Amino acid sequence: MSFDRDRFLPVTLDDMARRGWDFYDFLLITGDAYVDHPSFGTAIIGRLLEGAGYRVAVLAQPDWKSTAAFAALGRPRLGVLIGAGNIDSMVAHYTAAKKRRHDDAYSPGRGAGLRPDRATIVYSNRVREVFGDIPIVIGGLEASLRRFAHYDYWEDKVRRSILFDAQADILTYGMGETATLEIAARLASGTPVEEITDVRGTCVIGRYPGVCAYPRVEVPSFAEVSASKKAYAQANMVEYLEHDAVSGKAIVQKHGERFLIVNPPAYPLTTAELDRVAELPYVREPHPMYDEMGGVPAIEEVRFSVTHNRGCFGACNFCSLAFHQGRTVSCRSHDSVIREVKALTQHPGFKGYIHDVGGPSATFRKPSCQKQLKSGMCRNRACLAPEPCPNLNADHTDYMMLLRKLREIPKVKKVFIRSGIRFDYLLKDPSGEFFTDLVQHHISGQLKVAPEHCVAHTLDYMGKPHIEVYERFREKYFKLNRRYGKEQYLVPYLISSHPGCTLEDAVQLAEWLNRQGHMPEQVQDFYPTPGTLATCMWYTGIDPRTMKPVFVPKTPHDKALQRALMQWRKPQNRKLVLEALRETGREDLIGYGKHCLVKPDKGGPPARKPLGKKGDGPKKTRIDTRMRVEKKESSARPARKKGWAKAQKTKKKG
Repeated sequence: MSFDRDRFLPVTLDDMARRGWDFYDFLLITGDAYVDHPSFGTAIIGRLLEGAGYRVAVLAQPDWKSTAAFAALGRPRLGVLIGAGNIDSMVAHYTAAKKRRHDDAYSPGRGAGLRPDRATIVYSNRVREVFGDIPIVIGGLEASLRRFAHYDYWEDKVRRSILFDAQADILTYGMGETATLEIAARLASGTPVEEITDVRGTCVIGRYPGVCAYPRVEVPSFAEVSASKKAYAQANMVEYLEHDAVSGKAIVQKHGERFLIVNPPAYPLTTAELDRVAELPYVREPHPMYDEMGGVPAIEEVRFSVTHNRGCFGACNFCSLAFHQGRTVSCRSHDSVIREVKALTQHPGFKGYIHDVGGPSATFRKPSCQKQLKSGMCRNRACLAPEPCPNLNADHTDYMMLLRKLREIPKVKKVFIRSGIRFDYLLKDPSGEFFTDLVQHHISGQLKVAPEHCVAHTLDYMGKPHIEVYERFREKYFKLNRRYGKEQYLVPYLISSHPGCTLEDAVQLAEWLNRQGHMPEQVQDFYPTPGTLATCMWYTGIDPRTMKPVFVPKTPHDKALQRALMQWRKPQNRKLVLEALRETGREDLIGYGKHCLVKPDKGGPPARKPLGKKGDGPKKTRIDTRMRVEKKESSARPARKKGWAKAQKTKKKG
């Protein structure tokens, strides 16, 4: 769908000429295609600066192999802002098995290879070549997660802070609106970039720690964390704990003769500020220059979706949200969300369905407790796992009322929730009324939730609730579906090969899945992305929360065994499943019983009897509606066949 290109920020000299510009203030460079939508960081920063009176141009996915593309729009007056895109460029390019991806949803026509590996570094170095000492600010997810010395999975080594390799002046981390506006104002007032060292939510490089304007803590140096895994784990935990706008200190980390200075996080935006950011004049579409290339597929997931919150106190150890957006939740007002949905109903492609009203976790509309607002996040426990904190405020009324208002808007047929629900948080809702609304009105055929595993100690390493919580949720979910005559499915997300998960644990997960009558179509291997606590465990073999050793399944074969167990029915996995069961002494799962995962080899040793007393079978558990239907159909087929054969026999006798 094409729109007038003058509604977008300029991307060419001709665009600027039509506006009558003979100069511009900031150049925004991004590794994604240019999509003018609030789900894309470049669009937010560009529109925010435009709203503050600056002239902004966008350079999307420039050809990094020469300097010409970076000089195409001329030199900006104040500076260059650089981001790799909505996801880390290495994650965009490679799978967890380090295999090259063949497509990219953030590029036109899903074309792969339109951004370089380590895009932030490459773009920033090219800008230095072209514009010399111009102020360069790097930001976005890639820069945010790599702001400290960090383990890099793809090179299998510790790299220094990305700020050094990018040769940039300032790094903004987290959601960078406040920091960007302050940096822009200071540059516009004539302040030299080297003097802008005290902005919250930013990192700078100094010759000595004295340049730091805040109370600070020093973590082991780049040299120390490169040489000692214990030092790396100690540094990582401090970095995680200090990422708190209320209680966090500045962090200093020595890199050679210089110091990385990470100022405390920026304060979360207020509701009024979030409303303003969400309602800037976005076109909400990809730039028309991509029309002939097949458009930008990433828009399809968000075109008719609304983000109503930020931050997540779920604290999953494998998730980068806590280290980027932070654990303090902030939200938009009802009126703002309603205005956005009403505007979406006027879109020519709108068919009556709001695909999502969510964010990092859809149901979070407020901080986890009042103490968090005064003292910051607790340092000795998480809000939800392994057990919810007694101070947790899990009232879902505000979110429920918002959704009810959206359902009443003319032209809106359905309002779905797709961005994730914390089932443990939902179960703590004192009224339970939202759960009823969810089942009746907000599920598009299936609900995706993330138990991730079933073994208690593995879930503890993940920072997730124990499986009994998910099972209580599942039981209530299907009970409500039966009550309201719904046939809606439940799809559990699971991770294989997470730190702390042994092969024995993987076998238990396969048993659990078998009892549920569920085998995942796709399996997600643990992916060690920069900055997370789980990545620290994966690299060091140490849990940074306790400094105790943790088992890590690292080799490709270890991972393959765990992954195969989650898809035990696939013929191509049979050999690996047999190997895993024999290695763990679980030959009782090789056989013909319902509890068994695979049949024995022909001519091989007989299958072992199941563990337990005679007559004991696997624990019966409720399975989802789809599986019940499939089982009913499956058992009916042999009966029909038997009846047909009997009828034929009687006919012959007659």
